[in-house]
Amino acid sequence: MSSDIIPRLAKRVCIAKRIKSACGHNIIAADIIPRLAKRNNERERIIWVKHMICNIASISGDGIGPEIVAEAKKILFKVALTYGHEMKFEDVLMGGASIDVHGIPLTDETIEKCKAADAVLMGAIGGNTSTSPWYKLPPEKRPEAGLLKLRKSLNLFANLRPAYLYEELAGACPLKEEISEVGFDMMIMRELTGGLYFGERKTVEENGVRKAIDTLTYDETEIRRIAIKGFDIARKRRKKVTSVDKANVLDSSRLWRAVVNEVAKDYPDVELEHMLVDNCAMQLVKDPAQFDVILTENMFGDILSDEASMVTGSIGMLSSASLNDTKFGLYEPSHGSAPDIAGTGKANPIATILSASMMLRYSFDLDREADSIDEAVRQVLKDGFRTVDIMSEGCRQVNCSEMGDAIAERIG
Repeated sequence: MSSDIIPRLAKRVCIAKRIKSACGHNIIAADIIPRLAKRNNERERIIWVKHMICNIASISGDGIGPEIVAEAKKILFKVALTYGHEMKFEDVLMGGASIDVHGIPLTDETIEKCKAADAVLMGAIGGNTSTSPWYKLPPEKRPEAGLLKLRKSLNLFANLRPAYLYEELAGACPLKEEISEVGFDMMIMRELTGGLYFGERKTVEENGVRKAIDTLTYDETEIRRIAIKGFDIARKRRKKVTSVDKANVLDSSRLWRAVVNEVAKDYPDVELEHMLVDNCAMQLVKDPAQFDVILTENMFGDILSDEASMVTGSIGMLSSASLNDTKFGLYEPSHGSAPDIAGTGKANPIATILSASMMLRYSFDLDREADSIDEAVRQVLKDGFRTVDIMSEGCRQVNCSEMGDAIAERIG
């Protein structure tokens, strides 16, 4: 196509009307009457100009949360400017910040505002469990209780945690060089709203002895829906699912394995293997390259994803997405609130920025824009910019805001 065709077509945009995209979000579509005309033996084609209005609920949270969310917003505004979209943020409170204002970690108002948004972008929740007054409150009023309730209220049952080793950070990988030089790229698919974290719990005293009881429960519907998500993701990757359980001990794991086997029959093109959780923990440090999609229940996924994050060299690099049955999702870094470095500028915003990239990809179907963020992060690392947690000899150490600036400059 000749280089002047697109400008000529742009001038012939007739009517712009607001419509709903297939995923339910507002877009502006330019209606161009299709016609065929020979220009330099080439055909003109329909050009669609899409303007996405992204309505995002923003939860800065606690600790370093406000700092890293500010950098993610900076990147999203740059994407909007570059690609012609609009980012609208509704700031809401959750966690310790909500306790300080409302006395509870999550209000009904925050839940409703999150439900009204297209997606939720979050920083980090919680504080120092030894010193913070938040942890003198009953368990149901502590910061993390708000996050658990929000996940349940939004029906966010599927948690996606990618673990990828950047070539530029191979030196920060704690594994042996012969392992790290191979690299790895895995997705941990964690069930998020069932299992031990949501079962009945109590502490009682029997015969003068205190006893704590936590209940691990899964039904086949909960297992089936997360398994389907896992196989769908694997089909778009390298077509391998490793289902992780403790089927040699737990009834819940035996049901998990049986249901996953049933789901696998609908995905004959995807390889399935089963692995006990203790073996998986060892294999993550012995041979992480073997994994594509790790599918597992709530507590196992919580532990394994943190282990995988450290294998990459820094938990500050790992993004996270929590999805429901629609395009709606909650996007947050895999790391915690790091209250010990809050306000010092030492926080690494890359995990939150990559979470924003996942939001564009999964909730708004803006793959090109997400790719531009991912590429900007790779380029920044290639150019030698490092926050303190990933700093190495010969690189340039920057603070949280400077890292955000460097990534923003490389978008577009």
